[in-house]
Amino acid sequence: MQTKPDIKQDISFEDFKSQILDDYKIAVTSRECSLLGRREVLTGKAKFGIFGDGKELPQLAMAKAFKNGDFRSGYYRDQTFMMAIGEFSIKNFFAGLYAHTDIEKEPMSAGRQMGGHFLTQSNNPDGSWVDLTKQKNSSSDISPTGGQMARLLGLAQASKIYRNVAETNAEGFSEEGNEVAWGTIGNASTSEGIFFETVNAAGVMQVPMVISIWDDEYGISVHAKHQTTKENISEVLKGFQRTETQDGYEIIVVKGWDYPALIEAFNKAGKIAREEHIPVILHVIELTQPQGHSTSGSHERYKSEKRLKWEKEYDCNLQFRKWIITNNFATDEELNQLEKQIKKEVRDGKKEAWSEFLTPIVSEKKHVVSLLSDLANNSSNKSFINRLKNDLISVDEPSKRNILSTARKALRYVRTEESEAKTKLSNWIESFYTKTQPEYSSHLYSETKHNATNIAEVAAVYEENAELVDGRVVLRDNFDKIFENNSNALIFGEDSGNIGDVNQGLEGLQKKYGELRVADVGIREASIIGQGIGMALRGLRPIAEIQYLDYILYALYVLSDDLASLLYRTVGKQKAPLIVRTRGHRLEGIWHAGSQMGGLIHLLRGMYILTPRNMTKAAGFYNTLMESEEPALVIESLNGYRLKEKLPSNLGALRTPIGVIETIKEGTDITIVSYGSTLRIVEQVAKELLEVDINAEIIDAQTLLPFDINHDTVKSIKKTNRLLVIDEDVPGGCSAYILQEIVENQNGYQYLDSAPQTLTAKAHRPAYASDGDYFSKPNAEDIFEKVYEIMHEANPTKYPKLR
Repeated sequence: MQTKPDIKQDISFEDFKSQILDDYKIAVTSRECSLLGRREVLTGKAKFGIFGDGKELPQLAMAKAFKNGDFRSGYYRDQTFMMAIGEFSIKNFFAGLYAHTDIEKEPMSAGRQMGGHFLTQSNNPDGSWVDLTKQKNSSSDISPTGGQMARLLGLAQASKIYRNVAETNAEGFSEEGNEVAWGTIGNASTSEGIFFETVNAAGVMQVPMVISIWDDEYGISVHAKHQTTKENISEVLKGFQRTETQDGYEIIVVKGWDYPALIEAFNKAGKIAREEHIPVILHVIELTQPQGHSTSGSHERYKSEKRLKWEKEYDCNLQFRKWIITNNFATDEELNQLEKQIKKEVRDGKKEAWSEFLTPIVSEKKHVVSLLSDLANNSSNKSFINRLKNDLISVDEPSKRNILSTARKALRYVRTEESEAKTKLSNWIESFYTKTQPEYSSHLYSETKHNATNIAEVAAVYEENAELVDGRVVLRDNFDKIFENNSNALIFGEDSGNIGDVNQGLEGLQKKYGELRVADVGIREASIIGQGIGMALRGLRPIAEIQYLDYILYALYVLSDDLASLLYRTVGKQKAPLIVRTRGHRLEGIWHAGSQMGGLIHLLRGMYILTPRNMTKAAGFYNTLMESEEPALVIESLNGYRLKEKLPSNLGALRTPIGVIETIKEGTDITIVSYGSTLRIVEQVAKELLEVDINAEIIDAQTLLPFDINHDTVKSIKKTNRLLVIDEDVPGGCSAYILQEIVENQNGYQYLDSAPQTLTAKAHRPAYASDGDYFSKPNAEDIFEKVYEIMHEANPTKYPKLR
């Protein structure tokens, strides 16, 4: 073992000794938190625990190489690192374990995520950015294994953009692209496809990224021999090693219990990535996991006696302790004293965190007990209410659920009674709900002025002799304005660059704005979205293009688990205003039909889902989103690129409102709601319906998330008294969602004289070719006959049965 880490020559021995002992203190503090945290779970004070024990030493080394402006994209073992950069305290640790909903006490997620999920603050409460270059940054963690890899790619790519695209506005975001994106992942999670997809992409792109693989040879109970070829991920990745003539990775292998070697390895990795913009893989081997995977089980069940003995001997903290004593930085007695002090600090921190968590809840409990006493004394059901009250009194460590549930049940016993005590209890319940529900439900969307629904419509303006052009020209020229007006805007995707996308909506823009701002990428949807998330987290305004809507399924887990939940799980402390551009609907065939809307609207809550019927509307949506700072999915109508539209004179300035429907035809007999490409068929059928004296009102939903925030659809139903929702999703999909929004949330049911209905595609995916489309999705005759059937039911004399 080395005796000295690589340090600057001008540091004094005493300063060096102080740094060593500070590191040891952090390592021991983190370990004690893990040990005590497990006990808190086993005693029932916390629900679940997953800790960073056994990984302390490499995380200390990583923290030393980590600079202001750098970003971490890691996973739930990294508590020591967060402590080392000063962003995570003992009390924070336990507050997270208890799910404290006070963001000041539990700054990682205010109890929304289990412990072990870390972040730093990127946004002020008003939504404005903090200066990311003046702090050490951590993107918000997610639990799904390997999920952190996608955004890591974008965090690294942002540095490449800031270094190489002169016109970008880097103030507060980057210092000449010198920032490194540091990823951490467990060895077993390198089996995930997103790991390999990201590794390949970063090798192609050559971005400043360091992937640290914490290798303790297991994935929960499953040994590496079942996880990884050759049982060694760095051996598998040797083909990615750069050479003198070929780009690739620098690959470094280091033992996780060797403190000086770790310091040297991480410094080397950081220097290569920062200065050369070369990605680095740091395989940290021979790590341990002293308490097993989590509080759900014991590793003694699946590890051999030999392995357990080795883990005890090569525990990184124990090896660090021995190294300190051997090199005369401290004596055994001095370390014993330090460890005793740390144990006390952790115990005291735990007690304080528990008290801060429990005290306000106990206060509410006492108040409700008093309210229940008054209620019982004024009720004929006194004995039943007192039983509830006494059950609540007996709970020494109550939860909010205990208290509220008891109060709500008590009201059942006085449902036929009136008293001041009942009124007070009812008022408390409403007040408690009003105060408490946002602790669990706020920030699904922006709660600042940056919310996209606050941006007013700017209608398209046309010259008197406006030119009729292909719809794709409207998009192209509008994107041109976006890139001209916003130097941080960029777009990338499969075929987006050189050929200007498959439908020529970006024609000529790569030549004008360069290969980094209008870029081609490989066929790898998940990491395309990751690029966008990471760059958006660093102040850029990326548009990630997924070639067809069907292909978005290959990125759906990144969109759902990471992007859509980001604002919510950080309680507004981080944002990623990524725009995802794709196209779909009415293309023929099983794999290119693009109609899986029902899944998207349910899996992507937290994003906007926008379905423009033409390219002018699409252009307006992109402009609105560029004024906002929220994520969205824009689905262009695939068969609209070659349809003629008037060319607006205010491209770049026109805005399509989000959450607002548009009535595109007035009518009196029935309200038809649809979106996207299907609207063109509905408009055609509406003309045919007039021939049989049926005057349909047509509403373009425009945005599915959110749908009709002004409740304008119900105003139409008040007039027509009938409702039909049409789309080409599967039965029970998006049309059912829209129906619920109108009938239930807008109370449209009370104005209906006929049963509300939907008309959808068949349950199977659409068959190929024009006939396959006709028999798979709603066609003009289907729509005509469905509307006529509804009118026949209402007035069979006027509208006799068709067949």
